[in-house]
Amino acid sequence: MRLENLLALTGAKLVNNPCVNNFEGIIFDANKIKRGDLYVAYDIAEVNIAVQNGAYGILYDTQLSVTDEEIAWIKVLDVDLALEKLLRFKLIENDTIAYECDEIVLKLALQINTNKNFLVVNEKSIRTFRQLWNIEPRTIILFCPALYKANVFAYIKKIYTDSKKHIDIIEQTLFETSFIYNNKYYERQLISPFFIPYLETLFHLYDTLNINFKLNKFTSIDNFEAIFTNKNLEIKDFGASDKVLIFEKNSSLIDKEISFLQKNASWANIIYLVPNSVHLQNNTNAFSYTKEKDIMDILKREKFHFALVVGVDKSILNTQIQTQEQLLFDI
Repeated sequence: MRLENLLALTGAKLVNNPCVNNFEGIIFDANKIKRGDLYVAYDIAEVNIAVQNGAYGILYDTQLSVTDEEIAWIKVLDVDLALEKLLRFKLIENDTIAYECDEIVLKLALQINTNKNFLVVNEKSIRTFRQLWNIEPRTIILFCPALYKANVFAYIKKIYTDSKKHIDIIEQTLFETSFIYNNKYYERQLISPFFIPYLETLFHLYDTLNINFKLNKFTSIDNFEAIFTNKNLEIKDFGASDKVLIFEKNSSLIDKEISFLQKNASWANIIYLVPNSVHLQNNTNAFSYTKEKDIMDILKREKFHFALVVGVDKSILNTQIQTQEQLLFDI
């Protein structure tokens, strides 16, 4: 990238008059700098290493002293914002189209192998920037606005669900599904029937865009996540007990999940634990909590087959075990 283009795109200030005018690559690790690269100074302690390794430029947003007048010292208000602007320009050059989806569809997509010209973006990180910066022209991006900034992409389309159902469920439990899609049988996949409509949406996108994909085995995602436990709330193997905690951090999914449980497990004793800020109408099996200790107290006190725990994840069970071990140690 030419220096003048970088300055124009980011609104950066060139604090000296360097001899260089072009950069070979954008590098975040000073130890991986090669002659001609631009070093992004997230770690200012490594700036000298980058210079010694042949960096042609330093991009930074803090106070730094110019130690080599021959290379470009480029100051921006915010490094992250500058990189977003550079990336947006690069994606426009590459004719990249981004498809916007919800969190569930994205997490399912992450477990499916697809063409190399289809990329699922799930986090803001240096690794993601590298992936996007180095993608092939006309690559299709799938992203969730809740996990990655939409303003990086110039061309965004939303994905839609086909009105026709193409997944045939052959057998199901609350947390596993065997199904047929495109004449292929997927046996005992670790995906709840609750997620099948989301999977339909994803498969419809693949079909519409002619994206080849390969599905081996689903693994559990951190939405509607089932954890089998014993009466002491110790984690057991999948399916090894009749007491199940279902964790859901996304409160927007609560109503759908409650309806799903009431429809598919009408025989069961189900309780719902929600933060004080969330109110469930006409539900006598709902319990409010303020802190994590409240959750554990309710789970120990109440009898249930399934407990939908909203607002936290399964890590609270590890916290509980550590607390019990500490108490024993103190004794």
